[in-house]
Amino acid sequence: MRRVLTEAAQAAVKAKGSHFQVVFRRLLPRLGYKQALWAIAHRLCRLVWKIPHEAVPYVEQGAYRDPQARKRRARALARALRKLGYNVAITPIEPAVVPV
Repeated sequence: MRRVLTEAAQAAVKAKGSHFQVVFRRLLPRLGYKQALWAIAHRLCRLVWKIPHEAVPYVEQGAYRDPQARKRRARALARALRKLGYNVAITPIEPAVVPV
């Protein structure tokens, strides 16, 4: 089981635009390669358990989160810059298009 989860985690991490790749890249500097890969394997294991036991449908989140989360993050960053004494205005360069 360990080998199957490890291979699945490696495949999930290398799939471009996957949620697991984003999580892996976020964990990699803090945990190192092996532990970050095991964290992904653990998430996959929990996901594989949850789908049949709780009848939860799996929806791939992808690398891009919902637009509301992106706006909240931009406002939080702007607020932090204002707190440091900068004048900030949030203007999008181009409309946020989520690739399908």
